[in-house]
Amino acid sequence: MEHNKLEGIIPAVFTPMNADYSLNTGLIEHLAKVLTKNGVSGFFVAGTTGETTSLTLEERMELAEVWRSHTPSGMKLIIHVGHNCLSDAQKLARHAASIKADGISAFPPSYYKPLRMEELVSYCKAIAESGNGLPFYYYHIPFLTGVHVKMHDFIRTAKTNIPHFTGIKFTNNDLMDYRLASTYGKNKYNMLCGLDEMLLPAMTMGAKGAVGGTYNFAAPLYIQIIKAYENNNIETAQALQDKSIQMIQILQQYGGAITAGKSIMKMLGIDCGPCRLPLRTLTRKDEETLQKELDDISFFQYAIK
Repeated sequence: MEHNKLEGIIPAVFTPMNADYSLNTGLIEHLAKVLTKNGVSGFFVAGTTGETTSLTLEERMELAEVWRSHTPSGMKLIIHVGHNCLSDAQKLARHAASIKADGISAFPPSYYKPLRMEELVSYCKAIAESGNGLPFYYYHIPFLTGVHVKMHDFIRTAKTNIPHFTGIKFTNNDLMDYRLASTYGKNKYNMLCGLDEMLLPAMTMGAKGAVGGTYNFAAPLYIQIIKAYENNNIETAQALQDKSIQMIQILQQYGGAITAGKSIMKMLGIDCGPCRLPLRTLTRKDEETLQKELDDISFFQYAIK
């Protein structure tokens, strides 16, 4: 793996919680060991899957510290520091630098949205400058933030204005924009696929690394997709990606990769606890029907062990 380049499967990790919704940081050591054993390349902490907007600054910094202490040598630790309040985002970036994270990422403010490219880049610049030299990854997730800009246009401005700009966590299904951004500057920038159901097509567009929520419990499935593609076994890779899509379709019926995902982790023996409101926590009945639907597509043979 190149210096500062993220490759392979990187789970956007869950935030473990106790029954009273407090952080359960005691579970992180075990979670890190299981994910490492299952072949992931690093951890993306306090992102969307980690319920970032439902966490306090203090909780986000605590999570970063605990993950840092349990991230094995050679594994990458990326801390999401985005926040609607710029000074809070800068504080998180300084903290990530102080614990020697391997990079920071930030999505844009979603209430007072940046309406022009100049405003978006200025926001990212202010955060990146607070990262004390850490690689900066812009977190592009327009269907949640409402900030719709083309990433190949963003790179054109970001490359000379955002210190240590390294790449993008590209959580969008615009493959044309993904390809244009990937090839900008002769593949200089690290374009991380952020949609798990899009991993295979993203690889055909140049993806080497991916960050996603379902990698927490289905990392082996996606690692098989990567291996099949690299070995030119395209039909196998397609069949495995179809399995991912089937699984994600089921999750969407139960609230998505966070609400259903935490329940799946419990089925696999790693109880990450409830979700904080406004996200719901599945009932036992919901979990039983979810497990049956996943059994029906033979999902668990592809799950973490």
